[in-house]
Amino acid sequence: MKTILLISRCPPYPLHLGDRLIIWHLARELSGRGHTIDLLALYDRDDDPQWIAEYRDFFRHIELIRESRRGGEAYLQRLFDPSKRFARNADISFNPELWRAIERYLQGHDYDVVHCYGSVSVYEYHPLFADKPNLITPYESHALFLQSAARQGQLSAALRLPIARRLEGFMYAPYDRTVVIAEKDRDVLLSLQPQLPVDVIPNGIELGRFPWQGEDRDGGTLLFVGNFEYRPNQDAARLLTERIMPEIWRHMPGAQLQLVGNNPPEWMLNLADSRVLVTGRVPEVQPFLTRATAFICPLRMGAGQKNKALEALAMGIPLVATPLSVEGINVEHGQSAIIAEVKDIAAAALHVLRDEGLRQRLSLRGRELVEAEYTWEKAASSYERLYAELTRQF
Repeated sequence: MKTILLISRCPPYPLHLGDRLIIWHLARELSGRGHTIDLLALYDRDDDPQWIAEYRDFFRHIELIRESRRGGEAYLQRLFDPSKRFARNADISFNPELWRAIERYLQGHDYDVVHCYGSVSVYEYHPLFADKPNLITPYESHALFLQSAARQGQLSAALRLPIARRLEGFMYAPYDRTVVIAEKDRDVLLSLQPQLPVDVIPNGIELGRFPWQGEDRDGGTLLFVGNFEYRPNQDAARLLTERIMPEIWRHMPGAQLQLVGNNPPEWMLNLADSRVLVTGRVPEVQPFLTRATAFICPLRMGAGQKNKALEALAMGIPLVATPLSVEGINVEHGQSAIIAEVKDIAAAALHVLRDEGLRQRLSLRGRELVEAEYTWEKAASSYERLYAELTRQF
């Protein structure tokens, strides 16, 4: 069994914030297998400390540290002065309190592995634990995310893309291993640094919480789920309401769109009518995944693996998605999902709504795919093997 220091860009909860899923499930799985984990996590939401009870049992020690602001000057120094890319003491680090906490934990405990989760906010502390087996999970390539946004005409993304590429060209270099959740993210990182040791460990699904439901679904209901604080989800909702659903309604006037998820902006709330349901945050998404006819996911910005797509596949709701929406998921078009570009997704959704046999096939094959390849048990086992490999090398 390993003793692990986990240094995270965020706490493991609440889970409606998708970037927290990995550390919550990974910590739960690993602690359940007898590993000992100490958590140092940054936080930026005032209510974050109140959720500690939700994950206290997974960790021996927990310390949350308020995220500090990272100014533009500090970024420029790291970009253009190689001697300042990695902090050498607390005072020049992005977060001196986190630096001192890491020092304290390293002095007080003998860790087998140091695991960083995140990118810019945690990468620079590597000098503190360079003498121990270490890895970093940046979750996704931020350069890939910005690249997808720039393609949609976002000027700010286009301006930030060269900076992200330059950062990702050196941030992970000294780590023994870098882990991403999708092959495309790995390919981007390798294009920036070909010698980088990168592993791909996909996300998983808690199968018991997302049971298969292939029958007794409503007719003519399309569902999209997301945290609407996240700009790509807002973009998908606009596409659905302004371009995709009007085309569907021309052929199927009774179809309904359900937009389910945290913090919808005012413009989205104002869309609610007899054909558009906007729920806001709900206690559980499963009731919606159980009843809707199909899950429609027209994402055109983002990176990494999409948890919403895995959840839909797990519960047997037929999935109609853009290629970006299923990156990192081994779906087969026409078997486990219907894949279509944005311009074709309305026609694809209509085809699914009208073809019961197709819906049944997608439902069964989607669940089979998740059971075979995408569980948190499999993800935890992959990390266990990686920890063992790293410790053998020291």
